[in-house]
Amino acid sequence: MNMLGTLYFMTGKMGAGKSTFAERYAREHSVALISEDAWLAALYPDEIRNFSDFLDRHKRLLSVMQPHIQSLLQVGTSVILDFPANTVAARQGFKQLAEAVGANHQLFHLDVADELCLSRLETRRTEQPERAHFDTPEVFEQVTALFEEPTSDEALNVTVVTHTG
Repeated sequence: MNMLGTLYFMTGKMGAGKSTFAERYAREHSVALISEDAWLAALYPDEIRNFSDFLDRHKRLLSVMQPHIQSLLQVGTSVILDFPANTVAARQGFKQLAEAVGANHQLFHLDVADELCLSRLETRRTEQPERAHFDTPEVFEQVTALFEEPTSDEALNVTVVTHTG
């Protein structure tokens, strides 16, 4: 009998600590990490200058990655996605991706105050100057306006994480 992997994915505002959480979780639980930022940087260097550019490249990447992720799940490899699942539609897409191959899913909701998110973005702009044009308070506000808190109506397996440092 073939054991399927579990698909882990995250929701949380920009600067909530999703990437740090995903890296730590992957390391501590021997789970494959797929980082959207790493793939986008490799495939589209210097092409993401605003949120619209990000959304376009995000959709392209996800369409190519879905069958790959499903094949990993089918051979028993659990995967944590460092992709934002910040809308109902995105979360349902990831849930359906797992369910299509009979795999389980787990959503981590990183519930972090806006002030801490903005502080982390400021630090990130200093530490990663190549992201300074994107990790701004203005983009944070634009992205946060689209953020949808997960609800029980979504029928997800949710773990709320309040300490992500």
